[in-house]
Amino acid sequence: MNSFDAFGLAEPITRALAQENYATPTPIQAQTIPVALRGRDVVGIAQTGTGKTAAFALPILHALAANRRARERKSCRVLVLSPTRELSGQILDSFNTYGRHLRVTTALAIGGVSIGGQVRALQDGVDVLVATPGRLLDLVQSHALRLDRVEVLVLDEADRMLDMGFIHDIRKIVAKLPAKRQTLFFSATMPQAITELAGQMLRDPVRVAVTPAATTAERIDQRIVHLDRAAKPAALAELLRREPIDRALVFTRTKHGADKVVRALAKAGIAAQAIHGNKSQPQRERALAAFRAGRVSTLIATDIAARGIDVDGISHVINYDLPNIPESYVHRIGRTARAGAAGIAISFCDADEVPFLRDIEKLIRASIPATDQRSSRPAAHRASGAHPASGRGHDAAKKTRAGSGHAPRSASAPRRQRRRRSGASGGQHAASNGHAERRHDPNNLASLPFLQPAVRPQPRTARAASSTTGE
Repeated sequence: MNSFDAFGLAEPITRALAQENYATPTPIQAQTIPVALRGRDVVGIAQTGTGKTAAFALPILHALAANRRARERKSCRVLVLSPTRELSGQILDSFNTYGRHLRVTTALAIGGVSIGGQVRALQDGVDVLVATPGRLLDLVQSHALRLDRVEVLVLDEADRMLDMGFIHDIRKIVAKLPAKRQTLFFSATMPQAITELAGQMLRDPVRVAVTPAATTAERIDQRIVHLDRAAKPAALAELLRREPIDRALVFTRTKHGADKVVRALAKAGIAAQAIHGNKSQPQRERALAAFRAGRVSTLIATDIAARGIDVDGISHVINYDLPNIPESYVHRIGRTARAGAAGIAISFCDADEVPFLRDIEKLIRASIPATDQRSSRPAAHRASGAHPASGRGHDAAKKTRAGSGHAPRSASAPRRQRRRRSGASGGQHAASNGHAERRHDPNNLASLPFLQPAVRPQPRTARAASSTTGE
């Protein structure tokens, strides 16, 4: 399909699309919309930023326009489930945008805000309800919502809902839905658990895959930086100062870690905000609004919160912590290189994270160009990529120390280290293990690979090439 007009969508919908300057459907839209318009169940596989929301919202709105009926109290005709509050809000905005010329009622049911307003919004029933699983079950259990009138169920970011532990909630919700319904699954990756769940919940679905499962966008220039964990804060600060960054999305593995990074950057004179599950909904909305408007160019996020971040112009994704779930790497870096743009993904990898890197490269079936910046890394291990932390055992650890000029540590070594630290003036011993030689000197950070164009992998796009100049 070369035009949205070719789908035969209702005129109010095509008028709204024209007002939004939507001209040519994306591949996921071109393949999904005709199938969904016929009422078929769909499993859609596409990376983030490919237009999945419109792929399911447009045929749903067309069906609502063609089959109008009176709303029933405390019910909805369309139920859209997503894993995060932010993503749910963006999906609702899309329905309201595409359906602005239709008499379609919508509502949002998410946590982090008062449930009272959501209960009132559902009193007379709505056409489209977008919800997170936990808050939806709260509404059902409090008898504020019935699910026996649902005609269409959408699971967006289905794989992430499984990762976040929503599988049991989803099964509870599906058990309350009519057996006769249309079900649409959308996901960036298709792990086996999702395949099995789809087999249980969908009827003869059409599979739409515009990219192979678990591949990464071709326009993303990916890089790995091996470094000591203690060097990460200074390395991130220097990276943010030196790289030509429009907007940077920085991922940490934990909520506490995200706040810690914000504080470290503040000490370095770099403004950043964090978004994660411990933040209130107003706090998350303010941080995201500042990031989207460009008032803050660096946003620190956890995987869960970031699934609702749909912001154009993210030039860099930085994995401060590598994810321990390899599929999460695909989701993370998919936040850049959206809508045809190019992007850069830089991942810090300390010794404990080497196994995570191996799992990621196995999943994406590619080796990510890497540079080693560990301060006392033996040459043999730099070549092999092995490290005691990756599971080589105690003997390998002793060999590593011997190969680097360190004698095996005796039982009294910790006491000697404590004495050295207690007798040293502040700032003389940086590494917690007592080896001052493992410290990264912030004054030498210009040697880090993201500041050295000569050691970067050959850029694959014009934008990636331009990002390597002027550093």
